[in-house]
Amino acid sequence: MTADLSQIVKAYDVRGVVPDQWDEPLAELFGAAFVQVTDADAIVIGHDMRPSSPGLSGAFARGAAARGADVTLIGLCSTDQLYFASGHFGLPGAMFTASHNPAQYNGIKMCRAGAAPVGQDTGLAEIRSLVESWSDSGAPTPVEKPGTISEHDTLVEYAAHLLSLVDLSSMRHLKVVVDAGNGMGGHTVPTVFASLPVTLVPMYFELDGTFPNHEANPLDPANIVDLQARVLAEGADLGLAFDGDADRCFVVDERGEGVSPSAITALVAARELAKHPGGTVIHNLITSWSVPEVVRENGGEPVRTRVGHSFIKQEMANTGAIFGGEHSAHYYFRDFWNADTGMLAALHVLAALGSQEGTLSELLAQYDRYQGSGEINSTVDDQAGRTAAVKDAYASLPGVSVDELDGLTVTTEDWWFNLRPSNTEPLLRLNVEARDRETLKKVRDEVLALVRGE
Repeated sequence: MTADLSQIVKAYDVRGVVPDQWDEPLAELFGAAFVQVTDADAIVIGHDMRPSSPGLSGAFARGAAARGADVTLIGLCSTDQLYFASGHFGLPGAMFTASHNPAQYNGIKMCRAGAAPVGQDTGLAEIRSLVESWSDSGAPTPVEKPGTISEHDTLVEYAAHLLSLVDLSSMRHLKVVVDAGNGMGGHTVPTVFASLPVTLVPMYFELDGTFPNHEANPLDPANIVDLQARVLAEGADLGLAFDGDADRCFVVDERGEGVSPSAITALVAARELAKHPGGTVIHNLITSWSVPEVVRENGGEPVRTRVGHSFIKQEMANTGAIFGGEHSAHYYFRDFWNADTGMLAALHVLAALGSQEGTLSELLAQYDRYQGSGEINSTVDDQAGRTAAVKDAYASLPGVSVDELDGLTVTTEDWWFNLRPSNTEPLLRLNVEARDRETLKKVRDEVLALVRGE
């Protein structure tokens, strides 16, 4: 097939529609290129429950073995389970998933040994270049001694490692509803939770990459409605929702209210700082003001960074940070090779709630201090022009500070907003936070009017 790799190779992974944009022969070339760029003599590969994932991961494995690498297939797994395997075995890894994207998509998330990211500047561009050259000139010549392909299930080892990182010894009994969205949480949660004092109420645990119940994207409020209703119906202590590849976890409290990922970031940061006093905590620039405040209150050093997996991981490595959080519900742990794992964040929430008698909403009130808009997308013809118009409107106002670390961030004593362009769509993404709801609405509406030319 002829593939436009510029459309499917993004900032940190490969993702596209199957089979229109990529297929098994192309996956085989990616396997060969991955081994050549990482100079690996052995790799690990996992895949999610999408119908195309076993075939694509198998093709990638054949391409890798043809270049001389010994391949360990860990089979069905969550993305953070693949990161565990990469860290545990000290090998580069590839995870076949399109995360929360619709059923017709699939992709690869790649990492170097120890779950170190493969980003645009750390190997992805070279992989793309090799695949393009081989697509034009034919497959690479196989090496004299091809590698082997074997299988190893890491689920029990993965669960044991996570449980070793959180003290759950004083946890009281909890009733927990978990919505796996027909994704990989249905595979990992039963094993991880098996030894916990938890009554587990499962929702949509059947592995089905066609997502028959709802999209496996809990960031969209429409996709946690079933969970919210079930938490109330069951009288549960909390609810958890995992995305398709189960590397992100969203939380619903006992009232059926969605919990801000920033509040979870602040809670976990405080717990990690209790274990590692004085540590550094990374947060991206659209997390709540409460995150750096809580970090400082607990003796830590907050470091602000751009939005995105590769930026967070790089800053984690640069600073030796103990923890990092994003408002998209990605949570990164030094004890987990600086990789993101929603499951470990969920265990921290269970441990924190289970070690005291109050409700989750009461526990989190100290971490959820401000009013936030959530991310609001606007389709625009001219991202740069609209952003410039917003900057012009605010930059000269008294008491306003402006920075452009990632898009445009405007900050005052009582509110802030960030306006960022999408890298893949003609969108501008707006996040606003304020000390009260009326101010939030006012700032949000003013900025949206400028963005949309109203």
